[in-house]
Amino acid sequence: MELLRRLCGIQAPAGQEAAMQEFLLEYINRNKTWWKNMPQVIHGEDFQHCIMLVFGQPRTAVFAHIDNIGFTVRYNNELVKIGGPRTNSGYILCGEDEQGIVEGVLECDEDHHLTIKSNRTIATGTALSFKQNWREDNEFVQSCYMDNRLGVYNALKLAETLQDGVIVFSCWEEHGGGSVPYIVKYLWENFKIRQALISDITWITEGVQHGKGVVVSLRDSGLPRKVYVDRIRKILSDHKIDFQLEVESSGGSDGNEIQKQPYPIDWCFVGAAEDFVHSPDEKVSKQDIRSMITAYELLMEKL
Repeated sequence: MELLRRLCGIQAPAGQEAAMQEFLLEYINRNKTWWKNMPQVIHGEDFQHCIMLVFGQPRTAVFAHIDNIGFTVRYNNELVKIGGPRTNSGYILCGEDEQGIVEGVLECDEDHHLTIKSNRTIATGTALSFKQNWREDNEFVQSCYMDNRLGVYNALKLAETLQDGVIVFSCWEEHGGGSVPYIVKYLWENFKIRQALISDITWITEGVQHGKGVVVSLRDSGLPRKVYVDRIRKILSDHKIDFQLEVESSGGSDGNEIQKQPYPIDWCFVGAAEDFVHSPDEKVSKQDIRSMITAYELLMEKL
């Protein structure tokens, strides 16, 4: 879990993913020589802060977004949300402006007006994230930004053995997206990719529980094609991989953006579920993490 702990501690609010890109590129370049297959690493100005790893003859792309929710400082230490973070008073926020490291306490009044209590005025435009408080025992890991550092962790574990496929580290997902359209265009024009898996994190609900396996989402605010989802379910069932089914009317992922593009690409959200969503206390079962990693290795081989 050390790699996951390090990933969760990196601040990369949507629109400011440079720190995560830098960490990932360094990690990939340091570790790719001992992976089973050497990928082509694609990044640069044409892809902003996104990264693509292309292995062999790809049929399927895995999307894992690297940004996190957070807050932007407005004026006089007022805050504006990045994405949809929980806003309970007392959460510790941190970041950095021109004067140095910033840390303070989130305050939310009865009118839902957000401010940060700090020992100084923070520069306008500064992005703030939850301060990490990593907790781990035999059954669970708990930290800010399991969503979606766990999806990134899963993708990096997949890279160790992947033979044919593309791993995409995308940006801006938590605040409306923006990178997926040009990535999908590139993947279609260069590799004719027709299938995608979304390596992201979903919610614990009355129908999705800790320790029951990775979640295959039948739908959220997006609606994947049933014939593709059924193929995924059959592969997992035939190989006796524990998984749960999800049906929600809200929420979304990079899959929603894929569906809106003018290319015939099927997609499905496959990921572990967490408690305390979009808070500093996101909690995931280690059993579900293992199930997610195993499921992705299998699906990328069989799809």
